[in-house]
Amino acid sequence: MTKDLPNIEADSFHRPQTDTLCLPGEPDHPPRILMLYGSLRARSYSRFLTHEARRVLEALGAEVRIYDPAGLPLVSDEAEEHPKVQELRELSLWSEAQVWCSPERHGAMTGVMKTQIDWLPLAPIGGVRPTQGRTLALMQVSGGSQSFNTLNQMRVLGRWMRMITIPNQSSVPKAFAEFDDEGRMRPSPYYNRMVDVMEELMKFTLLTRGRAEYLVDRYSERVESAEALSLRVNQRSI
Repeated sequence: MTKDLPNIEADSFHRPQTDTLCLPGEPDHPPRILMLYGSLRARSYSRFLTHEARRVLEALGAEVRIYDPAGLPLVSDEAEEHPKVQELRELSLWSEAQVWCSPERHGAMTGVMKTQIDWLPLAPIGGVRPTQGRTLALMQVSGGSQSFNTLNQMRVLGRWMRMITIPNQSSVPKAFAEFDDEGRMRPSPYYNRMVDVMEELMKFTLLTRGRAEYLVDRYSERVESAEALSLRVNQRSI
């Protein structure tokens, strides 16, 4: 289970107890997790951290897909049908949880990261909202000292996108010193924190995914739906 995780102490690495977190009759397939990263550089530390976290998630029992943002256009009406936009939206609809990982640039998340999030609408696609009710974990990398600016920005966005953003988060400072030549993360407290975040994401996902539809059921939307139905039923002509 941990053969590709040289930094993991196997005796301390535990898969989530699904019988503790899930009710009988709730989904029992591997949690479906989409991962986004915010850099197009050849040596991208946000991509390295994302892949390191993927290995942990898979060892914890998740099914993981990573979206490659290369080629994703800026948001515009003309680009709605672009293949990279459609791929991103389909992956978000498929997901039950997401991980967002961005470098910090000029004290903020990158444009690459924000563009991916901006392409995910709040409005339903085929009757399903692509982010609402999904759990979310956040990570950032920095070239200098430790910072939480990007994490704080993404946390605001996660709330805006109606996602269940978990409390824990990962911030890796001086990322150039935390990864070897092969892009693998060195053992450190930062690595252990990343594992903590992925473990917590799995637990929150198992706890909420079978109840997400109920958790996000809103009075205001029920009222609006009732009014729309009334208008349709009582209209004088069709």
